Amino acid sequence: MQFRTTLGIGELARLTRVPVRTIRFYCDTGILTTVRSTGGHRRFAPDAVDQLTLVRRLRGLGLGLPAITDVLAGRRSMADAVAAARAELDVSLAELAWRRASLVAVEQSRPTERAARLDLLTAVTDSRAAHDTLVEYWRRAVANPWPEPVFEAFAAMVVPDPPAEPTAAQVMAYAQMVTLTANRLLPSLLTEHVVDQHSMLAGVDEAIGLASPLVSAGTIPGPGPVLDQFVAAHAVGRDRRDSPAFRQELLTTLASGREPGFRRYWGLYAEVTGETTTLGGTHIWLLDSLAEAVAAQH
Repeated sequence: MQFRTTLGIGELARLTRVPVRTIRFYCDTGILTTVRSTGGHRRFAPDAVDQLTLVRRLRGLGLGLPAITDVLAGRRSMADAVAAARAELDVSLAELAWRRASLVAVEQSRPTERAARLDLLTAVTDSRAAHDTLVEYWRRAVANPWPEPVFEAFAAMVVPDPPAEPTAAQVMAYAQMVTLTANRLLPSLLTEHVVDQHSMLAGVDEAIGLASPLVSAGTIPGPGPVLDQFVAAHAVGRDRRDSPAFRQELLTTLASGREPGFRRYWGLYAEVTGETTTLGGTHIWLLDSLAEAVAAQH
Protein backbone atom coordinates (compact mmCIF):
# COMPACT_ATOMS: atom_id res chain seq x y z
CA MET A 1 0.00 0.00 0.00
CA GLN A 2 1.30 3.45 -0.89
CA PHE A 3 1.00 5.76 2.12
CA ARG A 4 0.43 8.80 -0.13
CA THR A 5 -2.92 7.21 -1.11
CA THR A 6 -4.02 6.54 2.46
CA LEU A 7 -5.65 8.63 5.15
CA GLY A 8 -4.39 9.59 8.57
CA ILE A 9 -6.62 9.05 11.58
CA GLY A 10 -7.27 12.78 12.00
CA GLU A 11 -8.37 13.16 8.38
CA LEU A 12 -10.59 10.08 8.66
CA ALA A 13 -12.17 11.54 11.79
CA ARG A 14 -12.85 14.83 10.00
CA LEU A 15 -14.40 13.16 6.94
CA THR A 16 -16.66 10.85 8.92
CA ARG A 17 -17.41 12.97 12.02
CA VAL A 18 -16.29 10.09 14.23
CA PRO A 19 -14.00 10.95 17.19
CA VAL A 20 -10.40 9.81 16.96
CA ARG A 21 -10.67 7.82 20.19
CA THR A 22 -13.65 5.92 18.73
CA ILE A 23 -11.72 5.14 15.55
CA ARG A 24 -8.87 3.78 17.66
CA PHE A 25 -11.36 1.57 19.51
CA TYR A 26 -12.76 0.24 16.23
CA CYS A 27 -9.22 -0.53 15.07
CA ASP A 28 -8.34 -2.33 18.31
CA THR A 29 -11.50 -4.47 18.13
CA GLY A 30 -10.93 -5.40 14.47
CA ILE A 31 -13.86 -3.51 12.97
CA LEU A 32 -11.53 -1.34 10.87
CA THR A 33 -8.28 -2.50 9.29
CA THR A 34 -5.24 -0.27 9.34
CA VAL A 35 -1.55 -0.22 8.55
CA ARG A 36 1.29 1.63 10.20
CA SER A 37 3.42 4.26 8.54
CA THR A 38 7.20 4.18 8.88
CA GLY A 39 6.73 6.57 11.80
CA GLY A 40 4.28 4.16 13.50
CA HIS A 41 1.12 6.16 12.76
CA ARG A 42 -2.17 4.54 11.77
CA ARG A 43 -3.05 4.85 8.08
CA PHE A 44 -6.33 3.91 6.40
CA ALA A 45 -7.37 2.98 2.88
CA PRO A 46 -9.76 5.44 1.16
CA ASP A 47 -12.66 2.96 1.48
CA ALA A 48 -12.37 3.32 5.27
CA VAL A 49 -14.49 6.49 4.88
CA ASP A 50 -17.45 4.52 3.53
CA GLN A 51 -16.94 1.72 6.05
CA LEU A 52 -16.73 4.05 9.02
CA THR A 53 -19.73 6.07 7.80
CA LEU A 54 -21.72 2.84 7.61
CA VAL A 55 -20.59 1.86 11.11
CA ARG A 56 -21.63 5.27 12.45
CA ARG A 57 -25.08 5.04 10.86
CA LEU A 58 -25.73 1.47 11.98
CA ARG A 59 -24.60 2.33 15.51
CA GLY A 60 -26.99 5.25 15.40
CA LEU A 61 -29.79 2.77 14.71
CA GLY A 62 -28.74 0.75 17.74
CA LEU A 63 -27.04 -2.22 16.08
CA GLY A 64 -24.39 -3.94 18.15
CA LEU A 65 -20.75 -4.15 17.12
CA PRO A 66 -20.80 -7.94 16.46
CA ALA A 67 -23.63 -7.51 13.95
CA ILE A 68 -21.90 -4.56 12.31
CA THR A 69 -18.65 -6.52 12.07
CA ASP A 70 -20.51 -9.36 10.32
CA VAL A 71 -22.01 -6.88 7.83
CA LEU A 72 -18.61 -5.35 7.03
CA ALA A 73 -17.07 -8.81 6.65
CA GLY A 74 -19.85 -9.97 4.33
CA ARG A 75 -20.97 -12.72 6.69
CA ARG A 76 -24.42 -11.15 7.04
CA SER A 77 -26.52 -8.89 4.87
CA MET A 78 -27.48 -5.47 6.14
CA ALA A 79 -31.17 -6.38 5.74
CA ASP A 80 -30.77 -9.43 7.99
CA ALA A 81 -28.82 -7.47 10.61
CA VAL A 82 -31.39 -4.67 10.68
CA ALA A 83 -34.30 -7.17 10.85
CA ALA A 84 -32.67 -8.96 13.79
CA ALA A 85 -32.14 -5.67 15.63
CA ARG A 86 -35.74 -4.69 15.00
CA ALA A 87 -36.95 -8.05 16.33
CA GLU A 88 -34.90 -7.57 19.51
CA LEU A 89 -36.38 -4.10 19.90
CA ASP A 90 -39.90 -5.50 19.48
CA VAL A 91 -39.23 -7.88 22.37
CA SER A 92 -37.90 -5.07 24.54
CA LEU A 93 -40.87 -2.83 23.74
CA ALA A 94 -43.29 -5.65 24.56
CA GLU A 95 -41.55 -6.19 27.90
CA LEU A 96 -41.75 -2.47 28.68
CA ALA A 97 -45.43 -2.36 27.72
CA TRP A 98 -46.10 -5.34 30.00
CA ARG A 99 -44.26 -3.70 32.90
CA ARG A 100 -46.12 -0.45 32.34
CA ALA A 101 -49.49 -2.21 32.38
CA SER A 102 -48.49 -4.00 35.61
CA LEU A 103 -47.60 -0.67 37.22
CA VAL A 104 -50.90 0.80 36.10
CA ALA A 105 -52.71 -2.20 37.61
CA VAL A 106 -51.08 -1.49 40.98
CA GLU A 107 -51.60 2.26 40.63
CA GLN A 108 -55.33 1.79 39.96
CA SER A 109 -55.89 -0.59 42.88
CA ARG A 110 -57.49 0.45 46.15
CA PRO A 111 -55.12 0.67 49.12
CA THR A 112 -56.81 -2.29 50.78
CA GLU A 113 -56.20 -4.56 47.78
CA ARG A 114 -52.77 -3.28 46.74
CA ALA A 115 -50.73 -5.88 48.61
CA ALA A 116 -52.77 -8.75 47.16
CA ARG A 117 -52.49 -7.31 43.67
CA LEU A 118 -48.73 -6.94 44.02
CA ASP A 119 -48.50 -10.55 45.13
CA LEU A 120 -50.58 -11.69 42.15
CA LEU A 121 -48.55 -9.71 39.63
CA THR A 122 -45.28 -11.32 40.72
CA ALA A 123 -46.47 -14.34 38.72
CA VAL A 124 -46.22 -12.42 35.45
CA THR A 125 -43.24 -10.08 35.75
CA ASP A 126 -41.79 -12.01 32.81
CA SER A 127 -44.59 -12.41 30.27
CA ARG A 128 -42.85 -15.13 28.25
CA ALA A 129 -42.09 -17.16 31.37
CA ALA A 130 -45.74 -16.80 32.37
CA HIS A 131 -46.76 -18.09 28.94
CA ASP A 132 -44.42 -21.07 29.34
CA THR A 133 -45.97 -21.85 32.74
CA LEU A 134 -49.38 -22.18 31.09
CA VAL A 135 -47.97 -24.36 28.30
CA GLU A 136 -46.34 -26.70 30.80
CA TYR A 137 -49.61 -27.05 32.70
CA TRP A 138 -51.36 -28.27 29.56
CA ARG A 139 -48.44 -30.55 28.73
CA ARG A 140 -49.02 -32.28 32.07
CA ALA A 141 -52.80 -32.24 31.70
CA VAL A 142 -53.22 -34.01 28.35
CA ALA A 143 -54.20 -37.64 28.56
CA ASN A 144 -51.28 -39.37 26.84
CA PRO A 145 -48.08 -37.82 25.50
CA TRP A 146 -48.88 -36.31 22.11
CA PRO A 147 -46.44 -35.90 19.21
CA GLU A 148 -44.78 -32.52 19.67
CA PRO A 149 -46.29 -30.91 16.53
CA VAL A 150 -49.76 -31.96 17.69
CA PHE A 151 -49.18 -30.62 21.18
CA GLU A 152 -47.75 -27.34 19.89
CA ALA A 153 -50.85 -26.79 17.74
CA PHE A 154 -53.05 -27.58 20.74
CA ALA A 155 -51.07 -25.29 23.05
CA ALA A 156 -51.44 -22.44 20.57
CA MET A 157 -55.22 -22.79 20.93
CA VAL A 158 -55.44 -23.05 24.71
CA VAL A 159 -52.65 -20.67 25.84
CA PRO A 160 -52.95 -17.04 24.75
CA ASP A 161 -49.86 -15.13 23.73
CA PRO A 162 -49.18 -12.19 26.06
CA PRO A 163 -50.65 -9.10 24.34
CA ALA A 164 -47.98 -6.85 22.81
CA GLU A 165 -49.63 -3.74 24.27
CA PRO A 166 -51.63 -5.05 27.23
CA THR A 167 -54.05 -3.18 29.41
CA ALA A 168 -53.87 -3.42 33.18
CA ALA A 169 -56.94 -5.69 33.10
CA GLN A 170 -55.27 -8.06 30.64
CA VAL A 171 -52.15 -8.36 32.78
CA MET A 172 -54.30 -9.07 35.82
CA ALA A 173 -56.28 -11.72 33.91
CA TYR A 174 -53.07 -13.37 32.70
CA ALA A 175 -51.70 -13.41 36.23
CA GLN A 176 -54.85 -15.12 37.46
CA MET A 177 -54.55 -17.76 34.72
CA VAL A 178 -51.00 -18.49 35.82
CA THR A 179 -52.07 -18.68 39.45
CA LEU A 180 -54.82 -21.16 38.58
CA THR A 181 -52.32 -23.50 36.92
CA ALA A 182 -49.18 -22.93 39.00
CA ASN A 183 -51.00 -23.37 42.32
CA ARG A 184 -52.90 -26.40 41.00
CA LEU A 185 -56.25 -24.69 41.46
CA LEU A 186 -57.48 -26.34 38.26
CA PRO A 187 -58.72 -29.89 38.76
CA SER A 188 -56.67 -32.75 37.41
CA LEU A 189 -57.93 -34.10 34.11
CA LEU A 190 -59.25 -37.65 34.45
CA THR A 191 -57.66 -39.57 31.62
CA GLU A 192 -58.06 -42.96 30.01
CA HIS A 193 -56.49 -44.82 27.13
CA VAL A 194 -57.52 -43.53 23.71
CA VAL A 195 -57.13 -45.96 20.83
CA ASP A 196 -57.31 -43.50 17.91
CA GLN A 197 -56.19 -40.14 19.23
CA HIS A 198 -55.93 -38.46 15.83
CA SER A 199 -59.50 -39.29 14.82
CA MET A 200 -60.85 -38.27 18.21
CA LEU A 201 -59.11 -34.88 18.15
CA ALA A 202 -60.22 -34.22 14.59
CA GLY A 203 -63.83 -35.11 15.43
CA VAL A 204 -63.87 -33.02 18.59
CA ASP A 205 -62.43 -30.08 16.66
CA GLU A 206 -65.23 -30.43 14.09
CA ALA A 207 -67.85 -30.55 16.84
CA ILE A 208 -66.41 -27.40 18.44
CA GLY A 209 -66.57 -25.66 15.08
CA LEU A 210 -70.25 -26.58 14.74
CA ALA A 211 -71.03 -25.57 18.32
CA SER A 212 -69.27 -22.20 18.22
CA PRO A 213 -72.10 -20.31 16.43
CA LEU A 214 -74.59 -21.77 18.89
CA VAL A 215 -72.52 -20.57 21.84
CA SER A 216 -72.19 -17.12 20.25
CA ALA A 217 -75.96 -16.99 19.81
CA GLY A 218 -76.52 -17.86 23.48
CA THR A 219 -78.14 -21.23 22.73
CA ILE A 220 -78.91 -23.22 25.86
CA PRO A 221 -76.84 -26.44 26.09
CA GLY A 222 -78.75 -29.61 25.29
CA PRO A 223 -79.09 -32.67 23.04
CA GLY A 224 -78.81 -32.30 19.28
CA PRO A 225 -76.74 -33.18 16.23
CA VAL A 226 -73.76 -31.13 17.39
CA LEU A 227 -73.59 -33.11 20.63
CA ASP A 228 -73.98 -36.31 18.63
CA GLN A 229 -70.89 -35.35 16.60
CA PHE A 230 -68.97 -34.66 19.80
CA VAL A 231 -69.91 -38.01 21.35
CA ALA A 232 -69.22 -39.86 18.10
CA ALA A 233 -65.69 -38.44 18.01
CA HIS A 234 -64.99 -39.76 21.51
CA ALA A 235 -66.58 -43.12 20.67
CA VAL A 236 -64.35 -43.55 17.60
CA GLY A 237 -61.27 -42.57 19.58
CA ARG A 238 -62.06 -45.22 22.20
CA ASP A 239 -63.25 -47.87 19.74
CA ARG A 240 -66.72 -47.79 21.29
CA ARG A 241 -70.27 -47.24 20.10
CA ASP A 242 -72.46 -44.32 21.08
CA SER A 243 -75.01 -45.54 23.62
CA PRO A 244 -76.68 -44.28 26.80
CA ALA A 245 -74.12 -46.23 28.84
CA PHE A 246 -71.21 -44.80 26.87
CA ARG A 247 -72.55 -41.25 27.31
CA GLN A 248 -72.76 -41.75 31.06
CA GLU A 249 -69.18 -43.07 31.14
CA LEU A 250 -67.98 -40.22 28.94
CA LEU A 251 -69.60 -37.63 31.17
CA THR A 252 -67.83 -39.14 34.18
CA THR A 253 -64.50 -39.23 32.33
CA LEU A 254 -64.73 -35.59 31.21
CA ALA A 255 -66.44 -34.25 34.36
CA SER A 256 -63.42 -32.28 35.54
CA GLY A 257 -63.65 -30.09 32.43
CA ARG A 258 -66.93 -28.64 33.75
CA GLU A 259 -65.59 -27.64 37.14
CA PRO A 260 -65.37 -23.97 38.23
CA GLY A 261 -61.59 -23.81 37.78
CA PHE A 262 -61.83 -24.47 34.06
CA ARG A 263 -64.79 -22.14 33.64
CA ARG A 264 -62.73 -19.46 35.34
CA TYR A 265 -59.70 -20.21 33.13
CA TRP A 266 -61.67 -19.72 29.94
CA GLY A 267 -63.34 -16.60 31.26
CA LEU A 268 -59.89 -15.15 31.92
CA TYR A 269 -58.74 -16.33 28.48
CA ALA A 270 -61.53 -14.26 26.96
CA GLU A 271 -60.43 -11.21 29.00
CA VAL A 272 -56.86 -11.58 27.74
CA THR A 273 -57.72 -12.16 24.08
CA GLY A 274 -60.93 -10.18 23.71
CA GLU A 275 -62.62 -13.23 22.17
CA THR A 276 -66.32 -13.53 22.93
CA THR A 277 -66.44 -17.25 22.12
CA THR A 278 -63.42 -19.30 23.14
CA LEU A 279 -62.46 -22.86 22.26
CA GLY A 280 -62.57 -23.87 25.91
CA GLY A 281 -65.87 -22.14 26.55
CA THR A 282 -67.36 -23.97 23.58
CA HIS A 283 -65.97 -27.27 24.86
CA ILE A 284 -67.61 -26.63 28.23
CA TRP A 285 -70.90 -25.92 26.40
CA LEU A 286 -70.62 -29.34 24.76
CA LEU A 287 -69.93 -30.97 28.12
CA ASP A 288 -72.94 -29.19 29.60
CA SER A 289 -74.99 -30.44 26.63
CA LEU A 290 -73.78 -33.97 27.36
CA ALA A 291 -74.82 -33.56 31.02
CA GLU A 292 -78.30 -32.43 29.93
CA ALA A 293 -78.61 -35.37 27.53
CA VAL A 294 -77.56 -37.87 30.19
CA ALA A 295 -79.99 -36.37 32.69
CA ALA A 296 -82.79 -36.70 30.13
CA GLN A 297 -82.07 -40.44 29.83
CA HIS A 298 -83.19 -41.03 33.41
